[in-house]
Amino acid sequence: MEYVTASRMIQAPVETVFATVSDIRSFSKAVDSVTRVEFLTEQQTGAGTRFRETRRMNGREHTTELEVTEYILNERVRMVSTAGGTVWDSVFTVRPVGEAAELTLVMDAEPQSMLAKVMMRLARKVVVRLLEADLDAVVQYCEQHREQSNAGGH
Repeated sequence: MEYVTASRMIQAPVETVFATVSDIRSFSKAVDSVTRVEFLTEQQTGAGTRFRETRRMNGREHTTELEVTEYILNERVRMVSTAGGTVWDSVFTVRPVGEAAELTLVMDAEPQSMLAKVMMRLARKVVVRLLEADLDAVVQYCEQHREQSNAGGH
C-alpha cells in the first residue's frame, strides 16, 4: 500500500542527488537526525548492502535495519526494512530536469498485523513530516555541495 509520496526539485546534478540518497554515509551527513550508521555487510553501497541506521526522533533514538534491494546508478535506489510490525519499502527516484534534478520518494508500507495497521494510520502524519524534513535536508545538502564545488573552480 502506498503510504507516502514526496518530491523535490534540487538545483544540483543528478549524480550528486543520487549519491546523497543512495549512499547512507552521504545521507547521514545530509540528514541531521541520523546519528549513527553501522554496516552489516562488507560492501557499503549498491544492491545487497545492509546497515543499521540510528535516528533521533522526538528526543529518543530509534534503530532500524535496512537493505538496499535495488540500485540503478543515477536513477533509483530501493531500501527495505521491517520495523514496528510493518515492512517499509522506500524507493528514491532521481531524474534530470534541465541542469537540476527531481527527487521523488515513494514509501510503501505493508503492516504484518492488525496492531501494526492501526499504528501505521496513527503515525502517518508524523512519518510524513519526518520524510518531508529528510527531503528538505537533502535539497539543502546537495545545493550547498554544488555551490561549494562551483566556488572551488570545479
